[in-house]
Amino acid sequence: MTLSMYQASVPVFLRTLSNLSHVLKKGEAHALANGISPEVMLQTRLIPDMYPLVRQVQIATDMAKNACARLAGVEPLKIEDDETSFAQLHARLERVIAYIKTFKPEQIDGSETRAIEIKSRNGNLQFEGEHYLLHYVIPNMFFHSTTAYAILRTAGAELGKADFIGKV
Repeated sequence: MTLSMYQASVPVFLRTLSNLSHVLKKGEAHALANGISPEVMLQTRLIPDMYPLVRQVQIATDMAKNACARLAGVEPLKIEDDETSFAQLHARLERVIAYIKTFKPEQIDGSETRAIEIKSRNGNLQFEGEHYLLHYVIPNMFFHSTTAYAILRTAGAELGKADFIGKV
């Protein structure tokens, strides 16, 4: 049996974003328990030239939701990047997870050679579906999810690898 585009995307996205939600909740609890302003925590960065926590979560969710839509050949769900609280970030994660769950295998399977073009700050990028998923989306989603984890861990939240990976 071969691995389908659906199997390589939707379940991976759902697991990663669910685990990111768990990590974010633990980070929020740490902030509240230690008198750290939620606004300060959401704007925390690993280093000055990296995006803050809030933007890391926004990008991770954008990667997953946009990939499902593009692979299925539909217009991606638009979500404004205007979250300023943990509650809003949790709502964003819930909304994106629910959206991703609407995609069926028959919408995504067979998208290996689908032409995908995205606008980036470096210009337009063109991909075929498989390359887009495996070499652009998945690495980016994991990078931003990992960076969100690292920001919270560096801020002192009691997080471990099991929080990031989830139940095996």
